[in-house]
Amino acid sequence: MYNTAAYAHKPSDSYLIMQVKDGAINGQWDIALRDLDYAIGLDENANSEITWQEVLNKQKEIKAYAFARLSIDTNLPIKNYQTICDITPKQILIDHHTDGAYAVIKFASDCKAAINNLDVNYTLFADIDPSHRGLLRLEFKGATKTAIFGPDNARQNFILIKPSRFTEFKDYIVEGIWHIWKGYDHILFLISLLLPAVLIRTANTWQPSHNFKFTFIDVLKVVTAFTLAHSITLTLATLHVVTLPSRWVEATIAASIVTAALNNIYPGILKRRWLAAFVFGLVHGFGFAAVLSDLGLQGGALMIALVGFNVGVEIGQLGILSIFLPGAFMMRNTWFYQRLIFYVGSILIMVIACLWFIERAFNMKIFTLIPLIG
Repeated sequence: MYNTAAYAHKPSDSYLIMQVKDGAINGQWDIALRDLDYAIGLDENANSEITWQEVLNKQKEIKAYAFARLSIDTNLPIKNYQTICDITPKQILIDHHTDGAYAVIKFASDCKAAINNLDVNYTLFADIDPSHRGLLRLEFKGATKTAIFGPDNARQNFILIKPSRFTEFKDYIVEGIWHIWKGYDHILFLISLLLPAVLIRTANTWQPSHNFKFTFIDVLKVVTAFTLAHSITLTLATLHVVTLPSRWVEATIAASIVTAALNNIYPGILKRRWLAAFVFGLVHGFGFAAVLSDLGLQGGALMIALVGFNVGVEIGQLGILSIFLPGAFMMRNTWFYQRLIFYVGSILIMVIACLWFIERAFNMKIFTLIPLIG
């Protein structure tokens, strides 16, 4: 049986592999069972667990749903002539990725002539989940290209020559930024660390800081430690040097948010918050690695994706910091910041993270009231 609980840190992704040879394409498409269940309903008895038999019962619907949202065309040497490559779905299997069980759909495509370029149109889940991304690995003539599909780039053209490393690097920077901005648990952890940065603990109370330079240096220490830590484990996990069970990684990430928020209300770590950021950052790095490790890249393509994605994560993080810190420093003297944003905000973050922890540690679904928490 396969649990359908979704993790807040891991956005919806599917993994599409296409191997091109002459006029034929052999492909594999990995789609999360939880996403298919949401789209077409796999869980027949509504017990939050999907059995192999339930997948088999819906295999025709799965194939029909998926391949109605994927088309492949190729331009033939004849000017202005484009042909549709017929796609033939084959068997469905089950495989496990870092965030749960996936339907693995094998398929073949006949383009009727030698393929020099491909137009791929990908709209899976576009009507129900605009945050969904399709990650493509395209293999041809000993080379590999990667691409990321989303609402803004659902149709892409691929000329089957050795890919531009810069283009791939740029694409993964963008994906790293987007991944951070969709990673709500990472954002809440970062905010929990930043909330006390504009305050100073004196006589068992929080007082506003009057020195922006001091505040900035404190934030720089925390963010640098967190960045260094999650960069280390992101690299190790992507290269498969160290792997940890996704369920416990995600549960520990939730626990780190609880700890950071609780530390704002009952301070236990004041002078070495950077050290706490480093320790918890090691865990967050394993969460970031899920996208790249599941893509199955090798060699130079993997290194480009790894570095680009890492750079994107840091840019996204700096974007959050640049928005939060100036506003927080300007409001630090107000009741609104000290009582509502700092204390009430920390409590709300702690409650949300506690629910995340229970969901992840015990494979339970507690609430679906707020879409970003689902």
